[in-house]
Amino acid sequence: MTRAAAGRPRDPVAVHGSRASFARYVADARARGALVVQPRMGFSDPALMRAGLRATRDAAEAVVGTITIDSYTRVGDELSAVRALNEDHSLNGYPISSLSPHTSRWVLDGVRDASFPVQVRHGSARPQRIVAALAALGLDATEGGPVSYCLPYGRTPLADSVRNWRQACEFLASLRATGAEPHLETFGGCMLGQLCPPGLLVALSALEAVFFHRAGLRSISLSYAQQTNSEQDVHAIHALRRLAAELLPDTEWHIVLYTYMGLYPRSREGALELLERSARLAVQAGAARLIVKTVAEAHRIPTVAENVEALRVASAAARDADRPAAAGAPDVSDNPVYAEARALVDAVLGLDADLGRALLTAFARGYLDVPYCLHPDNAGRTRSYIDESGRLTWSEIGSMPIGPVTRGSGRLTARGLFDALSFVQSRHDNHFLAPTAAPPRRPRPLAGMSGGTSRR
Repeated sequence: MTRAAAGRPRDPVAVHGSRASFARYVADARARGALVVQPRMGFSDPALMRAGLRATRDAAEAVVGTITIDSYTRVGDELSAVRALNEDHSLNGYPISSLSPHTSRWVLDGVRDASFPVQVRHGSARPQRIVAALAALGLDATEGGPVSYCLPYGRTPLADSVRNWRQACEFLASLRATGAEPHLETFGGCMLGQLCPPGLLVALSALEAVFFHRAGLRSISLSYAQQTNSEQDVHAIHALRRLAAELLPDTEWHIVLYTYMGLYPRSREGALELLERSARLAVQAGAARLIVKTVAEAHRIPTVAENVEALRVASAAARDADRPAAAGAPDVSDNPVYAEARALVDAVLGLDADLGRALLTAFARGYLDVPYCLHPDNAGRTRSYIDESGRLTWSEIGSMPIGPVTRGSGRLTARGLFDALSFVQSRHDNHFLAPTAAPPRRPRPLAGMSGGTSRR
């Protein structure tokens, strides 16, 4: 079903005034029982970026657009981005601060409005110029965080990232004076894509949301990435919802689920099966928005058509999913994931009244410690593994203050680590790929375990 067929209004004044509100659009979709689907999409060719947004707009009944920023812009290297553009080299995203505002306004003109909001996604520990560029275009939705856009992606000191993100958040919050309601999404629930137990993911997502709130933002989404066990994922999403309700007063918030961020199935059938499973999970656990992945994720950057297919498949799976009962359903928010996440959040918030300083102290002491993360500011004393039931479990908790609510057990060998990284990929490919079709196994880098060539 296209947006036109669904009868959605195209007049921006008809939907909450003349300004597009990202969070209000998601809330309206949720009120009518629709899961909002969203691609990862970014192209350096403005015409292709515009075409991609137009195709996204018409792909599903409840959908938002994405402009994903290129790698040069993420690290503040606009000179290289401009050089590549002048030499007609394609980038892996849209260089928002290197193209003229006139060009970017043309990309958005007649496409983005209150019935089709657009979010800018980037991956930068230095987001100030990106945020300024998107605000100059009238956009006010983006994502990231001082921890989640620092530790996995480079060696920027965490202290620098905290300072940079504080400035970016305060700038976004200042846009409220213009009548906008800027929206910021945490990336903390997606740290390293895989092999990070849900308790830590939920805690990081909640802490980044509190960081945003204390900087003045009042429209926030909290992320969580689908992991290896559906029951554990349901517990994690319920835990994140409970923490958001407890920690974010006077805030419009929702939960966004990411389709699995690790090594993606290589078979078309396996990739679509995993995507459909994530859409059902989002509905059943109460997430309001889903970031999709495509059949191309294990191989290359997806095309516009592949992104559109993923949006349609996810939207259809969400419509067909069993929804939780409106009344009488058991409360699953009091679960082991919540207990672990709450212990971590409380420990960090108790370190310092300034949350930025508290985060720095937490990592310095190992209270927050991301397994297999090679950043110099990460203690690196924690380890995890996948147990017999497919749950992500701690084998070593280092100095994290979760001893009373969890216990480490098991050990992970080098071969076991590879098997764990490939766990979801293999589970969804085994039915569809002949043994001879699988490429030989070889070690993969650990520093950015987001799998394949997908974009944030």
